[in-house]
Amino acid sequence: MSGTMPGTDSTTIPWHAAYPAPDTVAKSIWRDEVLDMMKHGTRKYLLVDLRRNDHEGGLIRGSINLPAQSLYPSIPTIFRLIKAAGIVKVIWFCASSRGRGPRAAAWFNDYLAKCGETDVESLVLLGGIKGWATAGDEYVSWMDEYEASVWTRE
Repeated sequence: MSGTMPGTDSTTIPWHAAYPAPDTVAKSIWRDEVLDMMKHGTRKYLLVDLRRNDHEGGLIRGSINLPAQSLYPSIPTIFRLIKAAGIVKVIWFCASSRGRGPRAAAWFNDYLAKCGETDVESLVLLGGIKGWATAGDEYVSWMDEYEASVWTRE
């Protein structure tokens, strides 16, 4: 039943079908740009890990885990929290950032547009955590609870 709406069989409706399709497409950010922000201690960003059942192998240091399936109704609250904290970039990622990451970033981007917010950016981490965890030692050193065996599976 993972990834589907409650009460449906696993071959029918995906979890995100319960919410509107995004109206916009969020911009992307390369992992080297994120690493540079991390190295320079800039905390005006928030990394959001959208994994749920596949949350394994470690996490990018300083990220929060907010499973994509619970995101949409929480967007107004997340917005208020990031505004109060002075965050200017929200960087979304999942395993590969090809599904949940772009969708979440676009939903948040839609919300920013609806609010007329221009000081906050909603971005997708290209390659997701798989890209980060397999990009070499420099990236791995910025992960907590890193498990190499997860990233070397075929």
